[in-house]
Amino acid sequence: MTVAKPSSPRRPRGSQAKIVVVHPRPQPVRLVIQIPCYNEEETLPETLAALPRSIEGIDLIEVQIINDGSTDRTVEVARELGVDHIVDVPVNKGLSHAFMAGLESALARGADIIVNLDADNQYNANDIPHLIKPILDRRAEFVIGDRPITTIAHFSYLKRLLQLLGSAVVRMASQTTVRDAPSGFRAISRDAALRLNSFDNYTYTLETIVQSGLSGIRIVSVPIGVNGETRPSRLIRSIPQYIWRSSKSILRTALVYAPGKFLFRLSLPLLIAGLILVGRWLWLTIDGTDRAHVPSLVAAAGLLLTAVMLWVAAITGEQMAINRRLLQDIQYRLRKAALPPRLELDEALSEHGVDDEQP
Repeated sequence: MTVAKPSSPRRPRGSQAKIVVVHPRPQPVRLVIQIPCYNEEETLPETLAALPRSIEGIDLIEVQIINDGSTDRTVEVARELGVDHIVDVPVNKGLSHAFMAGLESALARGADIIVNLDADNQYNANDIPHLIKPILDRRAEFVIGDRPITTIAHFSYLKRLLQLLGSAVVRMASQTTVRDAPSGFRAISRDAALRLNSFDNYTYTLETIVQSGLSGIRIVSVPIGVNGETRPSRLIRSIPQYIWRSSKSILRTALVYAPGKFLFRLSLPLLIAGLILVGRWLWLTIDGTDRAHVPSLVAAAGLLLTAVMLWVAAITGEQMAINRRLLQDIQYRLRKAALPPRLELDEALSEHGVDDEQP
């Protein structure tokens, strides 16, 4: 028996199917400039006055300060100068906490790009368009302002050396090309900000670079200018303390985000030293020495055993790192789901005269 196939509907002769491609207009881009503040009533007016009012490619610019438990008139001054948003942390919790609180607030307000700069006006705010350009061009998600360290007049020779050395260590740990790791002048895309974490109470600068580099966030540097010194640094109160706390931050972050590589590389010197001692013992034994060289064997055994223990820890660390990446992805999705609906953003943009009609 033959089963007839159902015939497909015929098209009229000479007709062709039309494919209409509609290119929606890009969504308006909102930039939030955040400024962590701790007792900045004297320097804040100059910093705010230097901020750009319009930038090509940006539809709406908003300024927010993060008041990190200031005891002076920082908040009052910010209100008088017309700051758009104030994130108030009642008790001083440090720069890292203020930075993360600012990111959370900026994301909740619908920021597409977040620019972070210090309140002491040390960074040239006219470079903000250059800072965000790699993000607008979709060449990067995280941009660090690269200061001319070697030519900054108010930096001592020792401080310049430490800045350059610290940046070199961060480049090795993060596998990036960032030239000025301690720079707080940085631009972050919305997607990158959703993925960032900072667990260091001292500073966010080094930790977020290492995390970004080891988490696949595209990070680049752009040259920026600096202004004269308005007050002494509150972060670097003593050189030994800065070195110690920065080193701890880099090591802890590398251990969290790349435990396998970190522990394996840490075991290599021990492995090589242990094998050298074993080779020395074998050479002396074959040569017919009268001594047993027990200390060399004990030292070799200790070094090799420690290396093996580090390998086991590296394997365990890699398994934990996989779980961390899964949890980080869950955290990213939860943060993204908590963002305000686009309708609310459109209404806010309309209030500022930004038209966001779609075809």
